[in-house]
Amino acid sequence: MRFSAAVFTLFAMTALAAPPDAAWIERARKEASVTMYTSMQLVDSRPLTEAFEKKYGVKVNLWRASGEKVAQRVVTESRGGRFDVDVVETDGTQMEILHREKQLSALKVPSISDVPSEILPVHGEYAPTRLTLYVMAYNTQLVAPHEVPRSYADLLKPRWAGRLALENEDVPWFASVVKSMGETNGVAYFRRLAAMKPSMRAGHTLIAELVAAGEIEIGIDTHVQGVARLKEKGAPIDWRPLQPAFGQPSSVGVARRAPHPEAARLLADFILSREGQEIIKSRNRVPSSRVVDSPLNKFHYQLIDPRIALDEWDKWGVLWSQIFLGGKAPKREE
Repeated sequence: MRFSAAVFTLFAMTALAAPPDAAWIERARKEASVTMYTSMQLVDSRPLTEAFEKKYGVKVNLWRASGEKVAQRVVTESRGGRFDVDVVETDGTQMEILHREKQLSALKVPSISDVPSEILPVHGEYAPTRLTLYVMAYNTQLVAPHEVPRSYADLLKPRWAGRLALENEDVPWFASVVKSMGETNGVAYFRRLAAMKPSMRAGHTLIAELVAAGEIEIGIDTHVQGVARLKEKGAPIDWRPLQPAFGQPSSVGVARRAPHPEAARLLADFILSREGQEIIKSRNRVPSSRVVDSPLNKFHYQLIDPRIALDEWDKWGVLWSQIFLGGKAPKREE
């Protein structure tokens, strides 16, 4: 896919996409409601839908589950002849599954022009709304400024033996880093990293919390928004991207058989608009739009190719398991 090797930094721009016209808004209002299935946490998605309802007078029916369950529900309902969902917003891997299952229509909304073309799939059926960027987190009370690693190689210094942590199912991130290093060199690097005896933990949020608590000095593959939230609360934690850095997109698309097509397009456009993206930013999420400035994405990164999870899992999952989990198979990403 086109975005599999995109490298970029988002910058604020002054040009904005044209707002929806009055006729479109009126057609959406006549449909009265719109249903969205999402994996975004309700604490983050409700501010978006409430702002949309207030602005356009269209009620949003929201259903939240894991990305895998969102995709499963869309496909299962469609195969059973039930078409309730209008809008889907979830991680890029699941959106690509829905594209392959022919569950999405072409996404033609004005605000898609504010999303960098480098991160849009060539088929045009969904667009990134928010980005989950992988960064290294460290405890600022335990790690002196001059000690903070600046590269993956720095993590191999004896100082960090037994003081690192990895999320135990981060296979797509692992595969992306290995590919960027060259497979032979990349696999050799991670074998050396495994010799540092990192603590394998379940959940990026947990790792960030353990770093903040001082139980772990460095979390290698934490999510930037989780670290930022803890830092804002005064926790002794900060972050740094190690290059090459990677991120996972979550995207929005309109269901092929959406019962409220005008309201569906309007909601998708709102999420991608400056107003919607500012709300996403306010939740310590990383917005995808070029017109919204964020302190959480001021570095170069690449997007993880969804084909790793969809088509290459057996290869990379086995390698990850052999290196870090003693042969125990990692759970497929949801």
